[in-house]
Amino acid sequence: MKKTILTLIFALVTITFCNAQKIEIEKVFGGYKYSQNENQMTMKDLVKTIASNQQAFDLIKKAQSNNTLASIIGFAGGGLIGWPIGTAIGGGDANWTLAGIGAGLVAIGIPISSSANKKAKQAVELYNSSLNSTSFYEFKPEFKVIADGNGLGISMNF
Repeated sequence: MKKTILTLIFALVTITFCNAQKIEIEKVFGGYKYSQNENQMTMKDLVKTIASNQQAFDLIKKAQSNNTLASIIGFAGGGLIGWPIGTAIGGGDANWTLAGIGAGLVAIGIPISSSANKKAKQAVELYNSSLNSTSFYEFKPEFKVIADGNGLGISMNF
């Protein structure tokens, strides 16, 4: 009897830990921070994790593409802004037209980045909602001490 109960408890604990875990979303300046089991996730980690849900995977791939495009545009814009500033600090004749073009590129990159953040958040929410309907997320057993005419015992309810 003890072996059967221990086997059952072991099986339930194993099933609980083997199921996919929810991805946590935290709002930060300029977007969102994603974590799973208190480990921060990059966009590449999100894509790998969400691959099992096709709808969420399509959204996260679009978000990844938009994020890459926004990063490239933002980097180029930052460089075009920084070059004339560096020239001016160094005492040279700065070309402020480049800084204006860079500011325009940064202004274009901001809505693209915002779109990427929204799509990533939607993908994670879609993925998390599919987990709640198909798996056990948390195993919370209740233990009680039982006393009857035969003696003392422990009851586990889940």
